[in-house]
Amino acid sequence: MTAGLDAALRSQRELVGREVGASGWVIVSQAMIDRFADVTHDRQFIHTDPARAALESPFGGTIAHGFLTLSLASRLSREAIDAMPGQTAGLNYGLDRVRFMTPVRSGDRIRGRFRLASVRRHKSNGLLRKIALTIEIENCARPAMVADWLILGLFETSS
Repeated sequence: MTAGLDAALRSQRELVGREVGASGWVIVSQAMIDRFADVTHDRQFIHTDPARAALESPFGGTIAHGFLTLSLASRLSREAIDAMPGQTAGLNYGLDRVRFMTPVRSGDRIRGRFRLASVRRHKSNGLLRKIALTIEIENCARPAMVADWLILGLFETSS
């Protein structure tokens, strides 16, 4: 294991249980929802038809796809979570748990809050961090989504 990996592991262990970052607010616009619907071919009216959704859905208008909310985690994390010193790459390793708690309505502002839940060595050149992610909706008591996100930080190995 490299000295950089050792140092990163020590510093990350000190952060376990703490918030490691929060993003700024991002507006989830109808245009964003429509583009996501186009890519995923999920054009259910509760996402793409504001007039019909206002009349027929329990949400009073269109809502973002849950998977759109989840996919925005990447954008939110870029401004909230720093790379570890000596890290050469960061990879999305997957999710242990995802729950969609509250629908995100078109026009809502969301942000991500990131808490380091755990960290461990992964193979000879990586640290696997479990990040407890909460995506909040501005002025809403319940979060839009909670997830346990696994992020793998890779480090150069010495020869």
